[in-house]
Amino acid sequence: MSPQKRKKLSKIRSELDKLDNSLIKLIKKRTNLVKKVLKLKENRNQIVDQKRIQFILKNIKKKSLKNKIDPKITNRIWKNMIWSYIDYERRNFKKN
Repeated sequence: MSPQKRKKLSKIRSELDKLDNSLIKLIKKRTNLVKKVLKLKENRNQIVDQKRIQFILKNIKKKSLKNKIDPKITNRIWKNMIWSYIDYERRNFKKN
């Protein structure tokens, strides 16, 4: 790789790192909201809501297409995020 390309690569990676920092802050906000939702759930069977999951994934697909993002990428990201939070809720569920 030429020195010029290495410099460009380094700059792009720096931008990616900054973006990752922003994403971490958003994930923290999302986690705090999930914690609030979890407090409202009275039964473990309320943790997984298939209708809500399908609604979210359908909306993400629409938004992805509108923004010219490959919907396979966003679908995988959101599915992983949803199931990660479901796992979080299951681990932290406390019956009132």
